[in-house]
Amino acid sequence: EVQLVESGGGLVQTGGSLRLACAASGFAFDKYAIGWFRQAPGKEREGIACISGSDGTRFYGSVFDTDSVKDRLTISSDNAKNTVYLQMNGLKPEDTAVYYCAAQESADTYWWMLFANTYDYWGQGTQVTVSS
Repeated sequence: EVQLVESGGGLVQTGGSLRLACAASGFAFDKYAIGWFRQAPGKEREGIACISGSDGTRFYGSVFDTDSVKDRLTISSDNAKNTVYLQMNGLKPEDTAVYYCAAQESADTYWWMLFANTYDYWGQGTQVTVSS
C-alpha cells in the first residue's frame, strides 16, 4: 500500500523557516516522482516543487517569489530514508496553507508534474501557519 506521511508543519513568525518532510512507503522510491503542493482556504491546490526519486532532477513552480525562489525554497530527497524534504525560508503570512506531498510513477520529472492532477497518491497534509 502506497503511503505518504507529511510532517514538520506548524506555526512560525514572518521571516521564519520550516522544513517539511514526506515519508514514503509501499513503492519503489527510485521509480517515482514526488511533488509538494499547498492549498489555502478557498484557493486551488498549487504546485510548489517536484523531484525525481531516481536522479534528483527537480522543478520549481512559481508559487513562491520567482526572483528569489532559490533563496526561499529547496526540495531534496534522502533515498536511504525514502523521504523528500521541502525547506522553506523567509516565510510570509500568504504562505499559510495546508502543504501536501504526492507521488506518481515516473523515474523522470517534467515541468508538468507541478500540476496536481498528474499525481496518483497523496498524503494527508500538514498545516503551515505564518503569523504576521
